[in-house]
Amino acid sequence: MKLIGSYTSPFVRKISVLLLEKGIPFDFINEMPYNAENGVAQYNPLGKVPALLTDDGECWYDSPIIAQYIELLNVAPAMVPVEPKAALKMRQLESLADGIMDAGLVAVRELARPVAQQSQDEQLRQREKISRSLDMLEHYIADGTLKADEVNLATIAVACAIGYLNFRRIAPGWCATRPHLVKLVETLFQRESFARTEPPKA
Repeated sequence: MKLIGSYTSPFVRKISVLLLEKGIPFDFINEMPYNAENGVAQYNPLGKVPALLTDDGECWYDSPIIAQYIELLNVAPAMVPVEPKAALKMRQLESLADGIMDAGLVAVRELARPVAQQSQDEQLRQREKISRSLDMLEHYIADGTLKADEVNLATIAVACAIGYLNFRRIAPGWCATRPHLVKLVETLFQRESFARTEPPKA
């Protein structure tokens, strides 16, 4: 099995962590999706990471789809509940975390543009998305919808999203008023799967 992605992508990190937590062996192929010669396109026509190439030649792309494929392998531990509505709720939490990652990526790309071409409105829009989503996740932990001390698809996705915010220095001070999220990331960041997938220092 081969995972195609970049070391800095939070979506790729999510899949790497899932594979590591389940003990599924894989080879990592480092491909930068924004390079002029995009090697990712041979696996995913959209040219986006991650992509997963299975041993029998199937190729899966888009991280929620890959995560679902990994669960279909029935390798313990299970990362999604069996009960359909509980599974759907967990997928919604994953989607919320993925949305934070998307907003963070847009913010990073906007800041990479020449200063004269940067949009303050766009940056504000992405910061507001991130802030609202973090507040919602904090609420979900407080009411027990999301368990800060459990390892599952939702908590992994949330930790990867916040890890990306920290890595790119987006939303500084996010932790000041969100103690439940702080506990979640502190718990998961201590795991070997997260230590092994920490993005390289710039």
